[in-house]
Amino acid sequence: MDYVLGVDGGNTKTIALVARIDGEVVGVGRAGCGDIYGAASDDAALAETERAVHDALAMAGIDTSVLQAGAFSMAGADWPEDFALLHEAMTAHGFGGLGGFGQTITVVNDAIGALRLGSARTAVAVVCGTGVATGARGPDGHIWHASFWQEAGGSARLSLETVRAVMRAELGIDPPTTLTGALLAAFALPTVEALLHALTARRRPRPAAATTIARLLLDMAAAGDDVARRIVQTEGERMGDYALAAARQVEIGTEPFDLVLTGGVFRHPSPLLPEHVARRVRRDCPQARPIRPTLAPAAGAILLALDVIGIPATPVILERLTTTSCLVHTAL
Repeated sequence: MDYVLGVDGGNTKTIALVARIDGEVVGVGRAGCGDIYGAASDDAALAETERAVHDALAMAGIDTSVLQAGAFSMAGADWPEDFALLHEAMTAHGFGGLGGFGQTITVVNDAIGALRLGSARTAVAVVCGTGVATGARGPDGHIWHASFWQEAGGSARLSLETVRAVMRAELGIDPPTTLTGALLAAFALPTVEALLHALTARRRPRPAAATTIARLLLDMAAAGDDVARRIVQTEGERMGDYALAAARQVEIGTEPFDLVLTGGVFRHPSPLLPEHVARRVRRDCPQARPIRPTLAPAAGAILLALDVIGIPATPVILERLTTTSCLVHTAL
């Protein structure tokens, strides 16, 4: 039996999947930051990617010689030299197979991996995780990704805007907000000043609760807090602006297209943030069809690898990858 490898490398985590060519996932690996811009060094990011792959191969009980292809959907694959670095490193480890047909390695920006995750047609993808990535595929197959055209976003930006709102409310510049009580409770601190000290003090580890700020913002927005809802609306519309820009870059005109919304932040139970993205896009492009993929990002990389070797994404393959994606979301 032959196998393919799919890797989703991000700022928070890197997930590797090994699947048979019938779509059955037989190996899963997880490691840390695989983003060459987000890690301490290129070597550190590459080491995390390699660790995730080796763990997935070990679980599958195989080595690289039986891989037919490897696809890498990577945050930080932005400029030509980035693609060259990642491709060379993955080739050196044989992550595209070592059989008689040579190696087949594909490296794409994570926004392009998300395109394949949600659609094989004309589409725009918005990935909202630690940051935001946007990509598009035009009617003629032309692909574009935002890379460093994109403003900072994702949970990092949502967290900054949340703390800013609490600061301004505490100083009486802006109205009170339930975000204040939510953050103080999450950090187990008595005052906003103590919260700011915890977040900004020198030589102190960043509090673990800092990773929950964006989730708390979405919680409070869903509960009706006006300040939280304005932050969510602003950020959603900002992402929508970039989605429309991506559509223009690949000359999506008046024809219908898929709007793929994926990433960890969009998996929050509240639909407010993705709804604001979709509403902004459909204001200019009513033909856009919002899609919320059930597949995990690494499953999109598996589909890319299967594409390369000419294996179509049959309903059976998609069903198997969907089942695995549920396990990846909950267990990893």
